[in-house]
Amino acid sequence: MKIFVSGSLAYDRIMDFPGKFEDHILPEKIHILNVCFMVNGLTEKFGGTAGNIAYSLSLLEEKPLILATVGKDFDTYETWLHQQKLPLDGIRKIPEEFTAGAYITTDKSDNQITGFNPGAMKYSSLYKFDGVNRKEAIAIIAPGNIEDMINYSRIYKEHRIPYIFDPGQSIPALSGNQMKEIIIDSEMLISNDYELEMIKKATELENSALLKMTKCIITTLGENGSIIYSQDQETKIPSAKAHVVSDPTGAGDAYRAGMIKGMVTDKDLITCAKMGATCASFAVEHHGTQEHRFTQEDFRSRYNTNFEL
Repeated sequence: MKIFVSGSLAYDRIMDFPGKFEDHILPEKIHILNVCFMVNGLTEKFGGTAGNIAYSLSLLEEKPLILATVGKDFDTYETWLHQQKLPLDGIRKIPEEFTAGAYITTDKSDNQITGFNPGAMKYSSLYKFDGVNRKEAIAIIAPGNIEDMINYSRIYKEHRIPYIFDPGQSIPALSGNQMKEIIIDSEMLISNDYELEMIKKATELENSALLKMTKCIITTLGENGSIIYSQDQETKIPSAKAHVVSDPTGAGDAYRAGMIKGMVTDKDLITCAKMGATCASFAVEHHGTQEHRFTQEDFRSRYNTNFEL
């Protein structure tokens, strides 16, 4: 089945500051803040919502099509995606821009200062869906270029392609009406619990009203699992146990990949959510959003250990 994953492709450039930010910031001078933090080096990781979801789907032996924009510095990321055997047909390069990048500095107290350059993400990916068979396609609209999020939802409705709406970090950039437009006729609305509250505030709608617009709502709760809300019931799904929790960043994207794998293999919704939880458990074991690996046997074993006792 064809899987379309729209969202962002970005470099995560991570720096560690060996001290504490608070020791270098004078509260009484905050209005004229001018500080420099000497870091212990820089680590570059591959990230972005579309890249993260597609990566975990590749581990699950799927070849999703990424719909995103990148810049003139995309070469190392492009090589990485080639190594994962992921198609690049849906990626548009903007030669005058840099690929989106997050510059994250973390101090000894785990406080973070992040600067994000959207770069090429300011442009639409403009993918043409000519010849797509709606019966053999599914899509997820993840946080990324706002025009893409709106326009692709319209295209999916026109072609009757089922799609998941995952607004995430783009919630503040979307108006309530824009969010409602995308939610209407979607297959699923997925977010964490904090984001769901933001969605409800922006749309001025509660779960009951949202469920008249989408088939189900899935809310992730970190280590506390997830909840499936449908018209007639609420189902709690526990998290899958990781061997060690190193970094929760990227677990949500891995969850979405496991969920989609279940959907394209015709699993019921509860099983799909359990597959999402299983995939997420591998992601949290590593620093970075595309650092985890597993075989199909590893995945089945962890799924069975957690959910088929």
